[in-house]
Amino acid sequence: MEGLDNVELLPEPEDSRILSVVDSSAVGFQDQWRSEVTGWAPMQAVPVPRLRRRKMFVTNGVAFSILVLMLLYVWNSGLLFLEIPPPKSEWAIEQSQFAELADLGLSGEGVRVCMVDTGIDLSNPAFSNLQVTFKDMIGASSSPVDYGYVAHGTLMAGILVSNDHQLGVAPNVELAMVAALGADEDDMNSGSEETVARSIRWCQDEYQAHIISLSLGGEQNVEMHTEGSSVSAVRRAVDSGIFVVAAAGNDGGGNDDGLVSVPGNVPRVITVGASTESQSVWANSSAGSQSLVNGEQRQHPNMKPEVIAPGENIISTGVGDTWYSSSGTSDSTVFVTGALSLLLEAFPEYKATSESDGTCIDAVKNALKESALKYDDSSTHDDRWGYGQLQAMDWYSYLMNQSPGC
Repeated sequence: MEGLDNVELLPEPEDSRILSVVDSSAVGFQDQWRSEVTGWAPMQAVPVPRLRRRKMFVTNGVAFSILVLMLLYVWNSGLLFLEIPPPKSEWAIEQSQFAELADLGLSGEGVRVCMVDTGIDLSNPAFSNLQVTFKDMIGASSSPVDYGYVAHGTLMAGILVSNDHQLGVAPNVELAMVAALGADEDDMNSGSEETVARSIRWCQDEYQAHIISLSLGGEQNVEMHTEGSSVSAVRRAVDSGIFVVAAAGNDGGGNDDGLVSVPGNVPRVITVGASTESQSVWANSSAGSQSLVNGEQRQHPNMKPEVIAPGENIISTGVGDTWYSSSGTSDSTVFVTGALSLLLEAFPEYKATSESDGTCIDAVKNALKESALKYDDSSTHDDRWGYGQLQAMDWYSYLMNQSPGC
């Protein structure tokens, strides 16, 4: 076919397999006349595609295939990758005033925090160089592990101590994690109250925690005449001056029983509800009752819940190099634990000692009550909002100006 690059080929009307060579300079001129001469009239005679164009198409197809194979090779070799960064929940840090405390150089240094949860998986790079004391109450593992159907404990730990991407709010605390909950037959994380109680006692007696963080809770039974073992363990801790921060629960809305979760019902516990990015109460955040089982009324600063903190679509650490989004009062609890850690670093006189009782907790909770962002100027406490929204810097400032009451 050499020499035909500059001509067009016109098929015969009776047999399209027969082609006539046409000077390409005539293509597009006097089409009607050409159709009549070649027998196509009244239809227009249309040249077939030139062979050189077909060759070009084949060549381009081969080149494209080679390009695809090269890209696949480079992709698989790891020399080229496209990484879409996961989102962040920086709004939670900003709303709660953590940046201001970080600017003061506070990071939780010297504060011992004990979490009771599903455990912790340290495979996420955000936990690189993290030193954690691990206690397994449901298995026999000597190294950190997360037993959760969803790695709940890993998520909660990341809010506090992550050192990458979404940074933890108190990254330099001394952290202990007790695995007391695990996956059940309903694909939920659960555990026995006695196991939780043993874990709380371990946090106090063995680890000597300054703060026990409980992103967990059970249903209150107002008909019980004796308190459960987890409540007894928490009472013992707070009466010894150890701060306990606990989740209010996630049964808000139409099915809310009007009671915070156990052991968040204990007076000196800081019980935490969840807030949203729009600074409202999260729909499923549990309300509290200000009436005790014996008919007495709760007194300030121990009305339930005490505070709300960010708890909607919070980004935190997953297993491996993954980041999860979660919502609930569990997340909110850790934000308050983190703020309290920064405060105890700044004001170590409020840490528990062997002679402590609960008066230091009362003083810190009073400062929380006064510093929280109120939802309504006409109200001191609301059954869902508590005393208001966590404002870590304002909490610090109030303690700074408050004479220690312990």
